[in-house]
Amino acid sequence: MKITLKKITSAFTLIELLVVIAIIAILAALAVPALTSALKKAQMTGTMNNAHQLYLAAFSMSNDGAATGDASSAWPGDLIASSQLTAGSLQQYCNDFLLTKGYLKSGDFLKLLNAAGCNFVAAIAPGTPDTITFSTGSAALKVYPITDAAPSNAIFSVSHNYTYDTGLANNGIPYGTNGFIVVQKGGSAAVFKEGQATTTGWTNGTIFQTQIGLKCNSDSSCDTTGSPGNTDPTGTLVFN
Repeated sequence: MKITLKKITSAFTLIELLVVIAIIAILAALAVPALTSALKKAQMTGTMNNAHQLYLAAFSMSNDGAATGDASSAWPGDLIASSQLTAGSLQQYCNDFLLTKGYLKSGDFLKLLNAAGCNFVAAIAPGTPDTITFSTGSAALKVYPITDAAPSNAIFSVSHNYTYDTGLANNGIPYGTNGFIVVQKGGSAAVFKEGQATTTGWTNGTIFQTQIGLKCNSDSSCDTTGSPGNTDPTGTLVFN
């Protein structure tokens, strides 16, 4: 006698399949914001490191100038005060000083001044030394006109989307309202949250100036302790 075994097959019902799809969709919806936030943090950390490298070049140049008495190797505010640097010109500072004097290479600026959304482009002309001409996009960093007399907590550089003691704007480049970056003259560098952009995010104005940094000008004057002004200093070096 031949025994026939019946093979029992199983499959998802339509309802079970819809439930699985719904669960996957929910998990994806939860994961995307977390992944986006992690990506932004990684990008901002990269920009902070770039800002610190720019700072190290400026610090080295000013240190060498102080040691040798070379007035053309100085902090940007001192160069502006001595009429060697045009106030507001980040390109001239990078090209005529940091590049010409060999503290950075021409290709470095393409990396250091770029960030998400900036699309910074510059033309490099080979030579001894090379020259660089900023072309399109926006530089990711702004450089404040600090001087040798400025204290160590004076701000050297901020990300392009940040105006001192002012709330972040959605159209800021880079990073919009996701946060901002600050590098102080003493070398401290940090990424801050949107709510820390103004004094209202801190206990008082003095704490804000200590943590974010002090705003100083090319004439060596700085904001009064506890009373930060909500603008960048006059002559801040910026591109677009």
